[in-house]
Amino acid sequence: MPNRITELFNIKYPIIQAGMIWNSGWKLASASSNAGILGLIGAGSMYPDVLREHIQKCKKATDKPFGVNVPMLYPNIQDIMDIIVEEGVKIVFTSAGNPKTWTSWLQDKGITVVHVVSSVKFALKAQDAGVDAVVAEGFEAGGHNGRDETTTLTLIPMVREQINIPLIAAGGIATGKAMLAAMVLGADGVQVGSRFVASEESSAHQDFKQVVVDAKEGDTQLTLKELAPVRLIKNKFYNDIQELYKTSPTPEQLKELLGRARAKRGMFEGDLDEGELEIGQIAGLIHDIKPVAQIVTDMMSEFEAAKKEVLNF
Repeated sequence: MPNRITELFNIKYPIIQAGMIWNSGWKLASASSNAGILGLIGAGSMYPDVLREHIQKCKKATDKPFGVNVPMLYPNIQDIMDIIVEEGVKIVFTSAGNPKTWTSWLQDKGITVVHVVSSVKFALKAQDAGVDAVVAEGFEAGGHNGRDETTTLTLIPMVREQINIPLIAAGGIATGKAMLAAMVLGADGVQVGSRFVASEESSAHQDFKQVVVDAKEGDTQLTLKELAPVRLIKNKFYNDIQELYKTSPTPEQLKELLGRARAKRGMFEGDLDEGELEIGQIAGLIHDIKPVAQIVTDMMSEFEAAKKEVLNF
């Protein structure tokens, strides 16, 4: 199904596998690209030399396009960008920062740049910065989130109304029906995160994958808004945050409780009590751990079936 997104990335289906910290290593990215979608390596949890290793392994595992997701608050950002260029990666998704900082630098080296936003205002700034496409991510999404708490259902048509570059919808999308809905609202493609966490190829710890599968509606919550809003599964760490909130804590006290490496402990090492278990609200609709190829096949089959249903409505 050729459209602006499949043509931009030279992929078969307009689906992007989100570059999520601690979940999106070379195995997930290469499996996604081999399945006909765009795989992304999540650089946010990788030291520069680790990222280089993942890129090199990904190149050996697929001859299809893949990209790297780079949170721009990364302390070694110049090293990361240099490695991306040196290794010949042609697609970069940027997030958590000003798109003007790196967009033209990357594009001058022949790299396609996509920026992740959570509001119309930031979508317009990204378009003004010259990015090739934007990902508009709604409040339902897992991990770090927008402060405006705008849902995908309202964000996508509002962004579509204001920008003319390709638009990718994210947040609460794990099925073919949700993909169709996002595209009806004006998206050219979708970015899927949580569904790929619960895949055989994701680098998430098996115990975290099982928690995602077991999650029900209401099991995730957006918290730590004073620092950077993050959606995570309610566990002991989450309950500790809520207890601290009862004392009207300062941001410094919240930072002290958060500490370091909580996300790694939870998602990568499988500490289900003290770890930060980042996942989207859509986890309540994820009931199994499957190979990436099967997830993509199922999504596209449901998408095509739903399209026929809508046409016959």
